[in-house]
Amino acid sequence: MIFQIPDILSPDELTQIHTTLADAEFVEGKLTAGWYAKQVKHNQQLGKRESQPLKRLVQTAIARHPLFQTAVRPKTVHSLLVSRYDAGMSYGRHTDNALMGGDSFWRSDVSFTLFLNSPSDYEGGELVIEGADQEQSYKLEAGSMIVYPSSTLHRVDPVKEGTRLVVVGWVQSLVRDVGNREILFDLETVRRSYFAKEGKSPEFDLLSKSIANLLRKWAE
Repeated sequence: MIFQIPDILSPDELTQIHTTLADAEFVEGKLTAGWYAKQVKHNQQLGKRESQPLKRLVQTAIARHPLFQTAVRPKTVHSLLVSRYDAGMSYGRHTDNALMGGDSFWRSDVSFTLFLNSPSDYEGGELVIEGADQEQSYKLEAGSMIVYPSSTLHRVDPVKEGTRLVVVGWVQSLVRDVGNREILFDLETVRRSYFAKEGKSPEFDLLSKSIANLLRKWAE
């Protein structure tokens, strides 16, 4: 399931991030790429020490957002990177590593890209996600996020002019299977809609029971 979340960051949070990045030191992006992805990864990343406060800010924003929590069912949000693409930089076609975190071995079930600056600030630099018979490009407003399965093939097209700033990250979900997550999300959407119209009822209770029991069956 691929979906967008607009304005996951507030204007004040975006201002705080840009103030931090104004004088920040970026390093070679290949340092965090898998052995074959190093051949196609051409970007820069914020140094580990400087990125820690920004990572905490983003994780707080994710934790408070109901759509992310309901659709993704996060167990662990991990491996966040603050990335910069200047003119000529790109990230070629690849799929994300299945396991990340070194000895921790977190799974990458869900990936996300959080855009930090306006699409008018740079030319090119679209995130392109491949499907079975087509591909879709994404270039969102600052503070907005695209969420997609980590199993997809995707790329970042070359930046032709300006600078592209993003935070990328991964999630190990409580529910490993993407199809099961979508079933739970659809049921939860119906449950909330029903409650808004009808309130608590025997039907609402039965639907709540079914969602809880599916979680017991599928959660890891």
